Amino acid sequence: MSEAPETSPATSRRTVLCGAAAVLAAGGTVAVAGCGSSAGSSGSSGAGSAAKSPVDLGPASAVPEGGGKVFRNQKIVVTQPTAGEYKAFSAVCTHAGCVVDQVKSQQIQCPCHGSRFAITDGAVQDGPAPRPLPAYAVTVDGGNLKVTPS
Repeated sequence: MSEAPETSPATSRRTVLCGAAAVLAAGGTVAVAGCGSSAGSSGSSGAGSAAKSPVDLGPASAVPEGGGKVFRNQKIVVTQPTAGEYKAFSAVCTHAGCVVDQVKSQQIQCPCHGSRFAITDGAVQDGPAPRPLPAYAVTVDGGNLKVTPS
């Protein structure tokens, strides 16, 4: 017993739930409850099996200027802060691992606990999210958005 864990029961519960969510997500079902702030951030495989391969998200014209579009299945959100300038981010909230659900009033919005992120750089504008959304490389190739998750 010299190596007693320094975690509280709430932390242990969170760890178990996050592990269960990761297993379920790998099987094609997304079920996230009570995950810690690292859920879905860089280092996890939330966007697919080929982490460095570009993902074709379809026509760039689907992303409105001054707004954005959530690609829920790919867990990617693409914004267009100004005409022709595209930004891509992980759509997994850095607070509890929920997938953001919309881009409204120039903010990427998470439905679970009210976190809001800037469409320009993914910065937290309203918490409880502790960190910005991770940014991804995005290009327009033949009129289609190509995003490379990190």
